[in-house]
Amino acid sequence: MKRIGIGIFLGVLLAAAAAPASQTPPPAAPAKGEIRVVLAGDFPDPTVVRVGRDFYMTHSSNRTLPGLLIWHSTDLVSWQRIGFALRKPVGDVLAPDLVYFKNKFYIYFPAARTNWVVTADRPEGPWSEPVDLKLAGIDPGHIATSDGKRYLFVAGGRAVKLAPDGLSVVGAPRVYYEGWKYPEDWVVEGFYPESPKLTFAKGYYFLTTAQGGTSGPSTSHMVVSARSKSPLGPYKNSPLNPVVKTWSRAEKYWSKGHGTIFDDADGRWYIVYHAYENGYFPLGRNTLIEPIEWTKAGWFKTVRDSKAEGPLYRLRNTAVESDGFAGASLKLQWQFSGPGAFENHALKDGRLVLQGNAVDVRALLVPVGDHSYEASVRLETEGDVETGLVAYYNAKMFAGIGLRKGNVEGLAKGAAFGARIKSPSVKYLKLKMAEFDLQMFYSDNGKSWKPLPNSTEVSGYHHNVLGSFASLKLGVYVRGPGSVKIGEFTYKSLD
Repeated sequence: MKRIGIGIFLGVLLAAAAAPASQTPPPAAPAKGEIRVVLAGDFPDPTVVRVGRDFYMTHSSNRTLPGLLIWHSTDLVSWQRIGFALRKPVGDVLAPDLVYFKNKFYIYFPAARTNWVVTADRPEGPWSEPVDLKLAGIDPGHIATSDGKRYLFVAGGRAVKLAPDGLSVVGAPRVYYEGWKYPEDWVVEGFYPESPKLTFAKGYYFLTTAQGGTSGPSTSHMVVSARSKSPLGPYKNSPLNPVVKTWSRAEKYWSKGHGTIFDDADGRWYIVYHAYENGYFPLGRNTLIEPIEWTKAGWFKTVRDSKAEGPLYRLRNTAVESDGFAGASLKLQWQFSGPGAFENHALKDGRLVLQGNAVDVRALLVPVGDHSYEASVRLETEGDVETGLVAYYNAKMFAGIGLRKGNVEGLAKGAAFGARIKSPSVKYLKLKMAEFDLQMFYSDNGKSWKPLPNSTEVSGYHHNVLGSFASLKLGVYVRGPGSVKIGEFTYKSLD
């Protein structure tokens, strides 16, 4: 079983899956130099494993629960959510590695200054409770040799041997790779050798890493490659480094990095990575994929000129769906944020009931990849709570329209602003996001809408301003003793 990243482009389902990032539909197969946005919105640190012709992917889930969303594809064009691997709060979940080894799935991930692993016989689950490996470091990367020896790399070029079952480490980690020295005059956030992902190919262990910093300047992040005959080195850096990088602020995608190489079942090769869309930092890090090729010397490079950003196409795999909250379980697009939010919700009679408390902000959230959209929801409160439909970055930074003590009010930077309108009969709220200009509306019946006299702008709600590597998601929040009943959620893209 080879350790891989994302992707095939068979193109059979492409016309149905593609969104108009370009007005011209993508060709049936990846053209020379073409880049595709596989997941638009905040889906960072992608990791994919192939089992036969089935592909499974997960990514960082940060502070949301359930976490480690699993995606499935048979062509790497169309992706469907199939379940979550993590339901226990263990901290801020970053940069996982999804592995298939000896008929079992593993996800290694960092949180709370250690690394964890969960396992399952099927990618849909059920997944095990997380096991603490008691190993410091971020961005774990797993590799197994042909004779079954297993190793886990973490940022900084360190690696440690794993027990045969993969559930504990053996010995102490050591540094086996020092990184690649880029020119001193490059504009980067810092050296930061991260994201060690290993692939065995062409008789070598290829170590694909990120350097330059995940965010910061537009030209910071990059993908570099090294190879060795042994998983523990010595590693020789590629003469073609960096394999992927943003070279100019004029490019469509910034901070390209955190890459993994992989092949499909037919022997074609690709690289997957994440990047911010130029001008849309609040939407987070998108997942991108493009073809690579092998040189006669046995190194890989992008098919396009690495300094010339090729044609770009976006796929509609992450489109937000309207929801009536019928049935016994939530749609897999939803996640929760805030202490106790996931544990304090219930579905009943076409409503999602989210319990609040007097201390924390809790929220029901969905990531958004659209630049502009309209969304509405029906909200009914019980007890002394405030609630609202918001563009949500974190518990202190959100904006939208809220209900509190019989009043409708605008929200910005996590607090009320502008007019406060006494309207105890209001049950419906609506947002219109237009390129980060945010308008708010309210209604008694969900048909005739009144605008709030105040609007706000949210282009500054992103990591380079606020930190924490979050993104601006759409959702409903609740704060205070009591609960909110959430229903009749509607969504329409305006892109």
